[in-house]
Amino acid sequence: MLPFHTRNYTFEMRKLRDITVSKIPCFWLNVPMTIHLLNCFTCNARLSSRLKTGMVCLLVETDQGPVLVDTGLGLDEYANPGWMTKLFRIITIMPFDPNEAAVNRIRRLGYNPEEVRHIILTHMHFDHCSGLSDFPNAKVHAHRREYAAFTEGKIRQFTEFAYLPRYIAHKPKFTLYEKVDSKWYEFDAIRLPFIPETYFIPLFGHSRGHCGVAIKTSDGWFFHAGDAGAVYDDETPAWLIKLVLGPHDGTLRAFMKAHPEVLVSNSHMYPEFFEQHPLLR
Repeated sequence: MLPFHTRNYTFEMRKLRDITVSKIPCFWLNVPMTIHLLNCFTCNARLSSRLKTGMVCLLVETDQGPVLVDTGLGLDEYANPGWMTKLFRIITIMPFDPNEAAVNRIRRLGYNPEEVRHIILTHMHFDHCSGLSDFPNAKVHAHRREYAAFTEGKIRQFTEFAYLPRYIAHKPKFTLYEKVDSKWYEFDAIRLPFIPETYFIPLFGHSRGHCGVAIKTSDGWFFHAGDAGAVYDDETPAWLIKLVLGPHDGTLRAFMKAHPEVLVSNSHMYPEFFEQHPLLR
């Protein structure tokens, strides 16, 4: 067993986070890295008490330090909520608890938020990127189409009302992706510059540049499909899923059936999901 497979793994990884890949021993490339699954935004339905959800954000141990996937609501959003957050507080049941902010979740895991130097965004709606300012020095990785939709100032579909320019008022550095350069199972994919192996999976529809994120684990793959479907929810009618989430729900359900070895999540999962999968290796 490798020495990194110990309870001190996280600390050893932090020591190595600034080492370039070319300087890492070959065995390091095969060491599984931890994925923490965090609930960064509880939002429950008012009309169906059975429909309870928490928003999935990921903290991924990588060769470049801890990488955050989506941010949930940021501290500024709790202090000065935008109109979309205010609307959700009316139409849903939200604890609206800043302890759920990613920056606070990460602190409780024992990290300094300044260690988070990279953030991957599935898309840029209020509940996915309003926490960017809590990590002001992090480089932000997004699809070029999504960044363009967020910044152009034109509403082309009703879900784009969830874009608020203030979320990037601190002018974070963006790295944008567009060219498909890989295949992940049957999906087109864009390789991201991290180890473990990580891909953007373009799933446009919910937003113009929406992407899922696939991450290699020691047991196979974890596929975070973002808001491209509601694959663990059989209560939401199909017409509403297609209207709000886009055209991929059926494809994702078929993929899950064909590949039970892949753990798949939506952005908004039932509370027990976080208890069942607090972390992956």
